[in-house]
Amino acid sequence: MTLTFLLWEEYHREHPDGYSYSHFCDLFLEYCKISDPRMHQVHKAGEKLFVDYAGQTLPVLDCATGEIVQVQIFVAAWGASDYTYAEATFTQSQPDWIGSHVRAVHFFGGCPRILVPDNITTGVKTPCRYEPVMTRSYEEMAAYYGMVIIPARVKKPRDKAVVEKHVQIVEQRILAVLRDRTLVGLNDCNQAIWELLEDLNSRPFQKMPGSRRQLFADLDAPAMLPLPAERYEYAEWTKARLGFNYHLSADKSYYSAPHALIHKVLDVRLSQKIVEIFHGSERVASHLRSYVAGFHATEPSHMPSSHREYAEWTPDRIVRWAGSTGPNTARAVEHILNRHLHPEQAFRSCMGVISLGKKYGADRLESACARAVSFGCPTYKSLKSILQAKLDTAPLPSSEQDRQIPDHANIRGAGYFQQALALYDTER
Repeated sequence: MTLTFLLWEEYHREHPDGYSYSHFCDLFLEYCKISDPRMHQVHKAGEKLFVDYAGQTLPVLDCATGEIVQVQIFVAAWGASDYTYAEATFTQSQPDWIGSHVRAVHFFGGCPRILVPDNITTGVKTPCRYEPVMTRSYEEMAAYYGMVIIPARVKKPRDKAVVEKHVQIVEQRILAVLRDRTLVGLNDCNQAIWELLEDLNSRPFQKMPGSRRQLFADLDAPAMLPLPAERYEYAEWTKARLGFNYHLSADKSYYSAPHALIHKVLDVRLSQKIVEIFHGSERVASHLRSYVAGFHATEPSHMPSSHREYAEWTPDRIVRWAGSTGPNTARAVEHILNRHLHPEQAFRSCMGVISLGKKYGADRLESACARAVSFGCPTYKSLKSILQAKLDTAPLPSSEQDRQIPDHANIRGAGYFQQALALYDTER
């Protein structure tokens, strides 16, 4: 039972002598023609570019896996001239969606003032008839090219009738032609699409003079916005909380931000080469992007002063500092560093020696190091004891003779043992 027959039965019960079913159908058809009128849309030159994905996909051999995959077909068409662009991508993800827009405007050689997409989730974060919210990456790309985004109303395909029509044309004139062709890889697929697209745009109109290409050159091309000097570089936006170690996690790597923002949720922009960190509208950090999992990128100015001073000390820097005080201080520090298996184990001792120089002065520290080195025991504690006892002012032994053991009845010396050994040999 059709809807029309149901309506006629309800009508006939109230009006038994009324219209016959066939007459009712004719009248109902006339009513339908006038009850839902179509508004003729006039598009200004260079104003609107309509974008969407085709419902039909295309089988392509994936070179990486050797499997047949269904690729997505992106379609963009100008409102005034119907000039069309199409390409294939593996997915409808945000990188592919925005990448297709970038390639489209560079194919056209200019930009529209208004982009009209469907309410695809990779482009429209929150669909709304009055105030739709775009994804940040999509909005950033549009702003880079000077475009604004006005998505079609939800479930209102007539708002983008231009691209709906051109999706059908692309399916009929391009995808249908390629349906039996074996396409290997995405590049091969797009080359085939663009060859047929060239024919589509150059084909003469049936009911009017010219072609899409000619109409584009006459209408849209002179009125569209110029391209910027550099091609837009795709970037993703995310949020991350700055940890207690003043680093946040982004794409499995860690990047520092000012320690004053610890525990704050910050905006992170990840492009192919750069990672930028924002607090509100202010950019607070920028790093080269790393693709090594677990990598830490640290800017010294983001550290607390105590951490920064410690991080800046290296074995070479410590020895250079010690050399600026004097050669004996340098030798003492080298001795301290060499006593440990890992140099960082000696950093605190060396920092202690530095603090002694600040407290007692460089000259006294140099003298204390000279005494400690001469006895082969330069450590932080021994240097501190020397300085506290003011032994650094005492003269050092001037020769090997000064270091000999003094004569004393209770000190036998090395000669005693030599005599004892000679006596033992004689008795044998």
